[in-house]
Amino acid sequence: MNDKQHTIKAPVTVSGIGLHTGVISNMTFLPAPINHGYKFQRVDLPEQPIVDADVDNVVDLSRGTTIEQNGARVNTVEHVLAALVGLEIDNVLIQLDGPEPPIMDGSSILFVQPLLEVGLEEQNALRNFFEVPEEIRFRDGARETEIAILPLDDYRVTVMVDYHSPVLGSQHASLTDISQFKDEIASCRTFCFLHELEMLYKQNLIKGGDLSNAIVVVDRVVEDNELDYLSDLLKKPKVEVKKEGILNNVDLRYKNEPARHKLLDLIGDLALVGRPLKGQILAARPGHASNVAFAKKIKKYIKETAVKNTPIYDPKKTPVMDINRISQTLPHRYPFLLIDKIIHLDETTVTGIKNVTMNEQFFQGHFPGNPVLPGVIQIEAMAQTGGILVLNTVPDPENYWTYFLGIDKCRFRRKVIPGDTIIFKCELLAPIKRGIAKMQGHAYVAGQLVMEAEMSASIVRKDA
Repeated sequence: MNDKQHTIKAPVTVSGIGLHTGVISNMTFLPAPINHGYKFQRVDLPEQPIVDADVDNVVDLSRGTTIEQNGARVNTVEHVLAALVGLEIDNVLIQLDGPEPPIMDGSSILFVQPLLEVGLEEQNALRNFFEVPEEIRFRDGARETEIAILPLDDYRVTVMVDYHSPVLGSQHASLTDISQFKDEIASCRTFCFLHELEMLYKQNLIKGGDLSNAIVVVDRVVEDNELDYLSDLLKKPKVEVKKEGILNNVDLRYKNEPARHKLLDLIGDLALVGRPLKGQILAARPGHASNVAFAKKIKKYIKETAVKNTPIYDPKKTPVMDINRISQTLPHRYPFLLIDKIIHLDETTVTGIKNVTMNEQFFQGHFPGNPVLPGVIQIEAMAQTGGILVLNTVPDPENYWTYFLGIDKCRFRRKVIPGDTIIFKCELLAPIKRGIAKMQGHAYVAGQLVMEAEMSASIVRKDA
């Protein structure tokens, strides 16, 4: 996956009819600056309002995902957003002169191709990944839907669908690397069942639906008079049913094209979280309602954990311990004194600061062309922060040594590089007994969890 943010090199326009509104529109992708994200702009409306691609702006889920903000509505955004996520494009403004993006052929490929033709441009900023630290799960018993995201330093998606249909049975689809999207997922088209078709028309939906932009699955015997009715409904001179049960002899691009399209929809809907994701996503029988509910759950989790867990560091405030006080407490010296400040210290919790600079000696040999703070250094810096906490429990810390005993459940969530400021937070998991301390440690950079571990240490009197 790309580490840096990307936009596109030049504007590009696509045109066509909207699936549900039946309105022909022109949609232009424009380059956007760092941290802009995905935004739609209704240029056909007064003042040309902006609609952020945000799950909080979802207002309708009738066979597609519709967002609304500032008095402007944009229908069926999922295929466009899936194309952007699949190409790892982070920042783009999408201008639209109608209420709905063109449905094109019912997939994302006709968005992917023009975006690739104009090319992507790397931007000088890191991507703001949400790296899921623990399993987040959503379940809808009524729809038999279950979606989960598990910790993984990558982006992978697996989808299972089962419509209890003799034509369209249980299917699976997987994306094991984001680079596969443009070749394996982007061309997979939307679909519906024949028994849903008339209902959708009666609900004033799929006005722009056509056998050229959707697959219609026929899962029962259809009489000739019904085929005549369908040809009138679809404004076609003739419709037929193929043996496989696909209306009008439409060939599937993959045997599991419906499952792959559901995976495409899921990727597009989860773009509404507002940040690129790192994790293993598993979904059983997903749909737009469940996708959006899951996206809301992830966004809520991000907000809650950010408020609850991430320490606040204000460099203007006087620290609890500066480097001189730290040197009086810890026995470490250059080049192994790794903590610069202690900004919080109480009976059970300590928070320390490490400023990472290119001048540190290990960068001379640790990927000098791509400097990355070694994991062992991160662990040692966290242990030194925890050592301050342990030594704070005795009245004369200068007379004690602390020894690192063990580390467990250590996870590195993202790389740390020169210029980063790491905030280490260590908390006692239980009261210190017989000189043994057990702590939970977390490390953050710019509000993101970069490393976590459970540690144990002993405190020993020097003259013992």
